[in-house]
Amino acid sequence: MKLTGKQTRAWLLNFSAKIQEKKQDLNDLDQAIGDGDHGSNMARGVHAVEEAIKNENHTPASEILKKAAMAMVSKVGGASGPLYGTAFLEMAKVIDTEELPTVLAAGLDGVKKRSKADADEKTMADMWAPVVKALQEKKLTKDVINESVEATKELKATKGRASYLNEGSIGHLDPGSVSSSYLFFALLEEVDVNE
Repeated sequence: MKLTGKQTRAWLLNFSAKIQEKKQDLNDLDQAIGDGDHGSNMARGVHAVEEAIKNENHTPASEILKKAAMAMVSKVGGASGPLYGTAFLEMAKVIDTEELPTVLAAGLDGVKKRSKADADEKTMADMWAPVVKALQEKKLTKDVINESVEATKELKATKGRASYLNEGSIGHLDPGSVSSSYLFFALLEEVDVNE
C-alpha cells in the first residue's frame, strides 16, 4: 500500500502524542545509559513537527515528511534529531511512488547511514530492521514491535553515548529504539499496514 498525505499526517501526529505522553519514561530509560534527556529532546522535536504539519490537510506525503524531518533536525539535540530527520528525509524521497515496506526500508537505510551502525549495536537500527522485515512479509504486529524493542536489552552498545558504558549497557533498553517503537505503534493505529 501507498500512504496518502492525510495518512502520513495522522501517523506523525499520533507519534507526537505518544512521545509527549511517554516523555518521562524515555528520560528515565536514557538516564541509565545516556544523558537522561531523550524524552525531553524528542518531545520538543515532535511538538515542532506538529506545528509544521497541523494545517497540512491536502499536502503530499513527501512534503509532510520533509517538514517533519526539518523540524526534528532543528529542534532535537544529540543524535536523535539527525537520525529521525535523515530517516524521514529518505522516506520522503520515495513515499509518493513506493509501497510502505520500501518507504520504511529507505528510512532504515537513512538511520544506518547517519549512525554508521549495523545490526546488534544497540541503536535504532536494531528496532527498525525487524519492523521493515515484518512489513515486507505483511506480518507487522504490536508483538513484533515489542519483541524488537526487548531484543535491544541484551545487546552491548558499540555506538553512541551508551557505548562508553561497554558491558554496563547490557540489560538496558535502547531509548532510541523505544521512541522508534512509538512511531511504529502509531503507524499500526493509523494504517492497515498488512493489507
